[in-house]
Amino acid sequence: MAIGYLLLLLLAIYILYNVFSSFSAIVRWYFGDYINTVLLLRNIDQAYKTPLQKYHSYYQRLKPSDKEIFEKRVQKFIGQKQFIARGGLPMVTDEMKSLIAGAAVQLTFGHPAIYLSHFKKILIYPDDYYSAISKQYHQGEVNAGGIIVLSWKNFVKGYIDDNDGRNLGLHEMAHALRLENAIRNEEYGFLDQKTLACWTGLCYDEIEQMNSGNVGFLRDYAATNSQEFFAVAVELFFEKSKEFRDWHPQMYATLAKMLNQDPLVVSHA
Repeated sequence: MAIGYLLLLLLAIYILYNVFSSFSAIVRWYFGDYINTVLLLRNIDQAYKTPLQKYHSYYQRLKPSDKEIFEKRVQKFIGQKQFIARGGLPMVTDEMKSLIAGAAVQLTFGHPAIYLSHFKKILIYPDDYYSAISKQYHQGEVNAGGIIVLSWKNFVKGYIDDNDGRNLGLHEMAHALRLENAIRNEEYGFLDQKTLACWTGLCYDEIEQMNSGNVGFLRDYAATNSQEFFAVAVELFFEKSKEFRDWHPQMYATLAKMLNQDPLVVSHA
């Protein structure tokens, strides 16, 4: 008899667990964007806000209501990550945290529920660093194990001139974004599959053109593979938006749909 009651209790617990899990999934599905843009977010610390006001041109162009959302998302992103100084960097400053988080939020601003949750650690080197794996010097990389690595000197260069089509922060965050979309966690599969398929076709068509010797809009490095193509395209999407759209309207529109934002329209004041 006791065993029978125990089995019933376990069955009840199992049913309740699954009902609760299903309910939680439904709540996240329907209300995830609202929860992440309005609830569970706190106002940004001034130490993080000041660097955005000084150096982050994307943030500076936002209308006041969007600035507030951007700030809160930066604060949340910082709270979720571990920033680690490497290669002789004395410390990770509030400015470093703010601007690195700003790069991530800029890229994901059209996806309010996305914080690149798989990536828990961000390693920051003062300059180019040597990789024991590739036996080469790097400016940045993204590790599928959940680590983003950045050279601070090169990261800063990307925001000193935001019209040259080069931005290390956006480049590496783009790699993280594509990986995040493919990793089975609470942020899995947030990119629209049809749009992603369209992008993939356009990507390989252009890589083929580039490998055939045709000079395109993207720098040669984009032809390395589809992942680098996407990362380079993201840099140009934000820093040379009009030129990108004029060069390849379909590719630009597809990327805008995938990121759920267009730097050339609305959302800015």
